[in-house]
Amino acid sequence: MRQDVDVRIVGLTELSASVVRARLLDQHDRFWASDVRALHHPVWFHQFGGFGALAMSPDGEDVGYVLGAVTADRLAYLHLLAVRDDQRRTGLGRALCRWFDELALTTGARFVQAVTRPDNVPALAFHTALGASTHLSRDHSGPGADRVVLTRTLPGT
Repeated sequence: MRQDVDVRIVGLTELSASVVRARLLDQHDRFWASDVRALHHPVWFHQFGGFGALAMSPDGEDVGYVLGAVTADRLAYLHLLAVRDDQRRTGLGRALCRWFDELALTTGARFVQAVTRPDNVPALAFHTALGASTHLSRDHSGPGADRVVLTRTLPGT
């Protein structure tokens, strides 16, 4: 796995939330194998933008992003983590998680959770490789919509 050192990670607060969201939705299929456009609600870019970041190539292309938030009880929730198809297995996903983890630690968070479908093998493998435990949550997203909750302890807590 190579680390793409030329990629820079920029907090969403330094960018135009509406413009970034529109660009990411336009490039949706480069980041996602299934349609997750509905998970890109504007609130994640505007109100929670302080917990999100965009990875950009040297020529300004969007190559990855993370969206999340930290709750009042100090749980860091990683809502979306995406790496463009030609940048996978470069360490960029881990770099985006590190960025989010470091920010979450500054707020007093001790744990990070992510939620995915039980059939999302790449996401399950990625998060468990980072040390996440898994818990099947029946009907998590409604009747018959099971999800896996992935939980890991933040480093240094």
